[in-house]
Amino acid sequence: MPNDPQLRPLPRLIFASRWLQLPLYLGLILAQAVYVFQFWTELVHLIEAAFGDQHALEILVKSIGYKGEALGKLNETILMLVVLGLIDVVMISNLLIMVIVGGYETFVSRMDLDGHPDQPEWLSHVNASVLKVKLATAIIGISSIHLLKTFINADNYKEQTLMWQTIIHVAFLLSAMAIAYTDKLLASADHGKH
Repeated sequence: MPNDPQLRPLPRLIFASRWLQLPLYLGLILAQAVYVFQFWTELVHLIEAAFGDQHALEILVKSIGYKGEALGKLNETILMLVVLGLIDVVMISNLLIMVIVGGYETFVSRMDLDGHPDQPEWLSHVNASVLKVKLATAIIGISSIHLLKTFINADNYKEQTLMWQTIIHVAFLLSAMAIAYTDKLLASADHGKH
Protein backbone atom coordinates (compact mmCIF):
# COMPACT_ATOMS: atom_id res chain seq x y z
CA MET A 1 0.00 0.00 0.00
CA PRO A 2 1.58 3.30 -1.04
CA ASN A 3 2.24 5.92 1.61
CA ASP A 4 0.06 9.02 1.63
CA PRO A 5 1.93 11.86 0.01
CA GLN A 6 2.99 14.52 2.49
CA LEU A 7 1.70 17.94 1.56
CA ARG A 8 3.51 21.15 2.32
CA PRO A 9 1.84 23.19 5.11
CA LEU A 10 -0.04 25.67 2.88
CA PRO A 11 -1.48 23.05 0.47
CA ARG A 12 -2.36 20.90 3.51
CA LEU A 13 -4.26 23.84 5.05
CA ILE A 14 -6.04 24.62 1.77
CA PHE A 15 -7.00 20.96 1.29
CA ALA A 16 -8.19 20.67 4.90
CA SER A 17 -10.39 23.75 4.44
CA ARG A 18 -12.92 21.52 2.66
CA TRP A 19 -14.00 20.40 6.15
CA LEU A 20 -15.41 23.89 6.72
CA GLN A 21 -18.36 22.69 4.62
CA LEU A 22 -19.25 20.02 7.19
CA PRO A 23 -21.33 22.40 9.39
CA LEU A 24 -23.24 23.42 6.25
CA TYR A 25 -24.20 19.82 5.51
CA LEU A 26 -25.10 19.23 9.16
CA GLY A 27 -27.33 22.33 8.97
CA LEU A 28 -29.04 20.89 5.90
CA ILE A 29 -29.69 17.69 7.85
CA LEU A 30 -31.46 19.82 10.50
CA ALA A 31 -33.46 21.51 7.72
CA GLN A 32 -34.40 18.03 6.53
CA ALA A 33 -35.73 17.25 10.02
CA VAL A 34 -37.88 20.41 9.88
CA TYR A 35 -39.31 19.24 6.54
CA VAL A 36 -40.14 15.84 8.04
CA PHE A 37 -41.96 17.58 10.90
CA GLN A 38 -43.80 19.85 8.42
CA PHE A 39 -44.84 16.85 6.31
CA TRP A 40 -46.28 14.93 9.28
CA THR A 41 -48.06 18.01 10.64
CA GLU A 42 -49.78 18.60 7.29
CA LEU A 43 -50.60 14.90 6.92
CA VAL A 44 -52.17 14.72 10.39
CA HIS A 45 -54.27 17.83 9.62
CA LEU A 46 -55.35 16.27 6.32
CA ILE A 47 -56.45 13.04 8.00
CA GLU A 48 -58.27 14.97 10.73
CA ALA A 49 -60.02 17.14 8.11
CA ALA A 50 -61.02 14.00 6.16
CA PHE A 51 -62.78 12.80 9.32
CA GLY A 52 -64.65 16.10 9.68
CA ASP A 53 -62.43 18.10 12.06
CA GLN A 54 -63.36 21.71 11.21
CA HIS A 55 -60.34 23.22 12.98
CA ALA A 56 -57.91 21.02 10.98
CA LEU A 57 -59.71 22.01 7.78
CA GLU A 58 -59.34 25.70 8.64
CA ILE A 59 -55.60 25.21 9.25
CA LEU A 60 -55.22 23.46 5.88
CA VAL A 61 -57.21 26.12 4.01
CA LYS A 62 -55.10 28.87 5.58
CA SER A 63 -51.80 27.05 4.87
CA ILE A 64 -52.53 26.62 1.15
CA GLY A 65 -53.95 30.12 0.70
CA TYR A 66 -57.32 28.92 -0.55
CA LYS A 67 -59.94 31.68 -0.59
CA GLY A 68 -63.03 29.95 -1.93
CA GLU A 69 -66.48 29.69 -0.45
CA ALA A 70 -66.88 28.82 3.22
CA LEU A 71 -66.13 25.13 3.59
CA GLY A 72 -68.01 22.72 5.78
CA LYS A 73 -65.92 19.74 4.72
CA LEU A 74 -62.83 18.78 2.78
CA ASN A 75 -63.39 19.15 -0.96
CA GLU A 76 -61.42 17.79 -3.91
CA THR A 77 -59.62 21.08 -4.62
CA ILE A 78 -58.38 21.43 -1.04
CA LEU A 79 -57.38 17.75 -1.00
CA MET A 80 -55.46 18.12 -4.26
CA LEU A 81 -53.67 21.28 -3.08
CA VAL A 82 -52.67 19.69 0.23
CA VAL A 83 -51.43 16.50 -1.47
CA LEU A 84 -49.43 18.60 -3.96
CA GLY A 85 -47.98 20.43 -0.96
CA LEU A 86 -46.96 17.09 0.56
CA ILE A 87 -45.38 16.03 -2.74
CA ASP A 88 -43.57 19.36 -2.81
CA VAL A 89 -42.11 18.71 0.66
CA VAL A 90 -40.94 15.25 -0.46
CA MET A 91 -39.31 16.65 -3.60
CA ILE A 92 -37.52 19.37 -1.64
CA SER A 93 -36.45 16.71 0.83
CA ASN A 94 -35.05 14.64 -2.06
CA LEU A 95 -33.20 17.73 -3.25
CA LEU A 96 -31.73 18.17 0.22
CA ILE A 97 -30.52 14.54 0.24
CA MET A 98 -28.88 15.00 -3.16
CA VAL A 99 -27.08 18.12 -1.95
CA ILE A 100 -26.08 16.63 1.41
CA VAL A 101 -24.88 13.22 0.21
CA GLY A 102 -23.65 14.24 -3.23
CA GLY A 103 -22.03 17.44 -2.04
CA TYR A 104 -20.28 15.77 0.88
CA GLU A 105 -19.04 12.93 -1.36
CA THR A 106 -17.92 15.32 -4.10
CA PHE A 107 -16.43 18.19 -2.13
CA VAL A 108 -15.52 16.96 1.38
CA SER A 109 -14.71 13.27 1.73
CA ARG A 110 -15.50 9.84 0.33
CA MET A 111 -18.22 7.97 2.19
CA ASP A 112 -16.91 4.53 1.16
CA LEU A 113 -20.38 3.19 0.41
CA ASP A 114 -19.25 0.84 -2.37
CA GLY A 115 -21.06 -2.45 -1.95
CA HIS A 116 -23.46 -1.06 0.67
CA PRO A 117 -26.99 -2.32 -0.15
CA ASP A 118 -28.52 1.12 0.40
CA GLN A 119 -26.03 3.10 -1.69
CA PRO A 120 -28.01 5.42 -3.98
CA GLU A 121 -27.62 4.39 -7.63
CA TRP A 122 -26.63 7.89 -8.72
CA LEU A 123 -23.88 8.21 -6.09
CA SER A 124 -21.57 5.74 -7.84
CA HIS A 125 -20.98 8.20 -10.70
CA VAL A 126 -21.55 11.53 -8.96
CA ASN A 127 -19.36 14.50 -9.69
CA ALA A 128 -19.99 18.24 -9.72
CA SER A 129 -21.37 18.08 -13.27
CA VAL A 130 -23.81 15.22 -12.59
CA LEU A 131 -24.88 16.89 -9.35
CA LYS A 132 -25.67 20.14 -11.22
CA VAL A 133 -27.89 18.34 -13.72
CA LYS A 134 -29.68 16.35 -11.00
CA LEU A 135 -30.27 19.51 -8.95
CA ALA A 136 -31.58 21.40 -12.00
CA THR A 137 -33.96 18.52 -12.75
CA ALA A 138 -35.16 18.46 -9.13
CA ILE A 139 -35.72 22.23 -9.16
CA ILE A 140 -37.82 21.89 -12.33
CA GLY A 141 -39.92 19.22 -10.61
CA ILE A 142 -40.45 21.44 -7.57
CA SER A 143 -41.28 24.42 -9.78
CA SER A 144 -43.77 22.26 -11.71
CA ILE A 145 -45.56 21.33 -8.49
CA HIS A 146 -45.73 24.98 -7.43
CA LEU A 147 -47.05 26.00 -10.82
CA LEU A 148 -49.68 23.25 -10.76
CA LYS A 149 -50.77 24.34 -7.27
CA THR A 150 -51.05 27.91 -8.52
CA PHE A 151 -53.11 26.93 -11.57
CA ILE A 152 -55.47 24.79 -9.49
CA ASN A 153 -55.98 27.73 -7.16
CA ALA A 154 -55.75 30.36 -9.97
CA ASP A 155 -58.86 32.28 -8.85
CA ASN A 156 -56.96 33.39 -5.75
CA TYR A 157 -53.98 34.83 -7.66
CA LYS A 158 -53.55 37.96 -9.72
CA GLU A 159 -52.95 37.49 -13.44
CA GLN A 160 -49.52 39.07 -13.04
CA THR A 161 -48.54 36.46 -10.42
CA LEU A 162 -49.62 33.64 -12.74
CA MET A 163 -47.62 35.15 -15.59
CA TRP A 164 -44.45 35.60 -13.53
CA GLN A 165 -44.61 32.10 -12.06
CA THR A 166 -44.91 30.69 -15.58
CA ILE A 167 -42.01 32.82 -16.83
CA ILE A 168 -39.83 31.75 -13.89
CA HIS A 169 -40.69 28.10 -14.54
CA VAL A 170 -39.74 28.46 -18.22
CA ALA A 171 -36.47 30.12 -17.11
CA PHE A 172 -35.76 27.08 -14.91
CA LEU A 173 -36.45 24.78 -17.87
CA LEU A 174 -34.16 26.75 -20.18
CA SER A 175 -31.42 26.87 -17.52
CA ALA A 176 -31.58 23.10 -17.00
CA MET A 177 -31.44 22.50 -20.75
CA ALA A 178 -28.43 24.82 -21.02
CA ILE A 179 -26.65 23.02 -18.15
CA ALA A 180 -27.36 19.60 -19.70
CA TYR A 181 -26.23 20.79 -23.15
CA THR A 182 -23.02 22.31 -21.72
CA ASP A 183 -22.26 19.08 -19.86
CA LYS A 184 -22.85 17.11 -23.06
CA LEU A 185 -20.43 19.37 -24.96
CA LEU A 186 -17.82 19.03 -22.21
CA ALA A 187 -18.23 15.23 -22.14
CA SER A 188 -17.84 15.11 -25.95
CA ALA A 189 -14.71 17.25 -25.75
CA ASP A 190 -13.25 14.95 -23.04
CA HIS A 191 -13.97 11.84 -25.14
CA GLY A 192 -12.40 13.51 -28.16
CA LYS A 193 -9.11 13.98 -26.23
CA HIS A 194 -8.83 10.25 -25.41
